[in-house]
Amino acid sequence: MTASHPAPAHVLSLAAPVFLAADVGGTHVRVARVQASGDDTHPVQLLDYRKYRNADHAGLSAILADFIGTGPRPAHCVVATAGYAREDGTVITANVPWPLSARQIEADLDLERVYIVNDFEAVAHAAAQVDASGVLHLCGPDSAPRGPTLVVGPGTGLGAALWIPTAHGPVVLPTEAGQPTLAATTELEMAIVRHMQRSRAHVSIEHALSGPGLMNLYTAVCALQDQPATLASPDAVTAAAIAGEDALARQALDVFCGLLGSTIGDMALFYGAQGGVYLAGGILTQIRDYLKNSTFISRYLEKGPMREQLERIPVKVVEHGQLGVIGAASWYLGHQDS
Repeated sequence: MTASHPAPAHVLSLAAPVFLAADVGGTHVRVARVQASGDDTHPVQLLDYRKYRNADHAGLSAILADFIGTGPRPAHCVVATAGYAREDGTVITANVPWPLSARQIEADLDLERVYIVNDFEAVAHAAAQVDASGVLHLCGPDSAPRGPTLVVGPGTGLGAALWIPTAHGPVVLPTEAGQPTLAATTELEMAIVRHMQRSRAHVSIEHALSGPGLMNLYTAVCALQDQPATLASPDAVTAAAIAGEDALARQALDVFCGLLGSTIGDMALFYGAQGGVYLAGGILTQIRDYLKNSTFISRYLEKGPMREQLERIPVKVVEHGQLGVIGAASWYLGHQDS
């Protein structure tokens, strides 16, 4: 049900208050006790960290209560979650299995204040703390001038946020980049989109570029070839494709990688991501070698005269499993100072 990880041994500031940070995804919740480290490069120190399966719990309050246990109860908690956080502390989301409300969590756990932030806004706050050991370099130079940095991740949905450096500290622009209409390029992609349109009026980017999206691609590929869809999960499709055990799964994953490259190229141009692109999300760490050898890079660069500009932008896969929690904590610390 849970998996705990001991915190690294660091000298901590006893004056820094401890608070909770949580990253709520469609499948798992990651929770940590954290405090400011006093280090400008890595400002967040994790004291205790656990990962929970959503299906095992009735809601986020139950998970946080289990995590706190009989230990000291921090006054504040920051929650990063997929979806749109309203000003009243509730969340509009299609990817989390239970309602989320900051005020309800405060009441359930007797916390002084609960903050809710978009998950990829939080990840973007952490992106600047990722060092070379935490990434796989896909294309572009090793580094880029300090500038807007795009963080994108296919998971249960597709999230994206832009980290923008300013003279007064970084600003993060959260987006709903998974919701615009999916742009197909190849004949197969166009046929897949037409197949998806039979069951929905709007085929969004995340209908293809997410874990469920990979299943949509696989199901469509099977239907177009009049073959039964025998694989029942994104993990099964990914495993069968990488092992070369299922030609239809491999075709679906190839389409996924090509669409991802094309979409990331579009986003890099939309947002002027001169500082680089970080790709996060569990599915990408599973297919990192496959992605590097796929059409991802060529499709990313296929933007006519803008190819030269895209060649100057580093694109890297982030592999830090605690990035959402660290980002949520970074967001909290930044907003306490403001």
